[in-house]
Amino acid sequence: MAGRQSGTRERLPVLVLTGPTGAGKTDWAIALAQAAPVEIVSVDSALVYRGLDIGTAKPPASLRARIPHHLIDVCEPAETYSAGRFAADALRVIADVHARGRVPLLVGGTMLYLRALLHGLASLPQAAPQLRAELDERAARLGWPALHAQLRELDPQAAQRIAPADGQRIQRALEVCLSTGRPISELQRRTVSPLAGWPLHYWVLAPRDRSVLHGRLARRFEGMMAGGFLEEVRGLRGRPDLTARHPSMRSVGYRQLWAHLEGDYDLTEAVSRGLAATRQLAKRQMTWMRRESRGEWLDPQTDSPLSWIRDTGARLARLGL
Repeated sequence: MAGRQSGTRERLPVLVLTGPTGAGKTDWAIALAQAAPVEIVSVDSALVYRGLDIGTAKPPASLRARIPHHLIDVCEPAETYSAGRFAADALRVIADVHARGRVPLLVGGTMLYLRALLHGLASLPQAAPQLRAELDERAARLGWPALHAQLRELDPQAAQRIAPADGQRIQRALEVCLSTGRPISELQRRTVSPLAGWPLHYWVLAPRDRSVLHGRLARRFEGMMAGGFLEEVRGLRGRPDLTARHPSMRSVGYRQLWAHLEGDYDLTEAVSRGLAATRQLAKRQMTWMRRESRGEWLDPQTDSPLSWIRDTGARLARLGL
């Protein structure tokens, strides 16, 4: 295998299984990992945080002890984990997995992270604390949709792919525009994929019927609540190093249950808002995936994971794996 990697230009592939939240990606990935020489690399901005377990549907430690998983529990929830850090970590993991003669399977639906690998990251300026504080103050007075309207004037392409309520991304896009005088979308176009040169096999797992996905999301959220999601958030809220402003606590479900514990609304309303936010996330993910030209689409309602596993296993077998 070492000769394959170093003696020729032939390289082991990288597999990608993405799809909206709740589509069943984890189950499909685990099934493949049990049948083929692959290791799972998480592409999920919430799974990186320790202590965010129930509300992220994190694979249990017992499963991760049997099947290699990477980029899960890599930082504390009070830290900020960026797309740039993810890309660097993922490339290191991919190289390590290949060095073991195995194949990395990137699994997850955090589109910013996946974009960083598929298209590369632009060389953007570092955060400007004073400008960020000014944007936060304006957002507190006017709301993020008002700042989204400003972004639409400065960078229509960025505004088109950023939701009007996505404060974190609106803030960053405006920060880049205002500090450099150039649209962030222009800077992002001048990038090269870090995965260039590796054979890439890419699948999107998504129900064609939206109502099916909504039903799955509702059942999953109900199961999370029954499994102690509220108590998990209560424990996180009790940490002296965490606030509602930390990126980890902006994750869907966590944000709404935190607000409930702050007294903003009752638990029934929090659950309703959390489920609505989860559906909105799935919709944004689907929009991005439809714009991505590559990828074979799979429907968990009609396509068989066994067929997918056989097909993928056959591809790997042709490489001698």
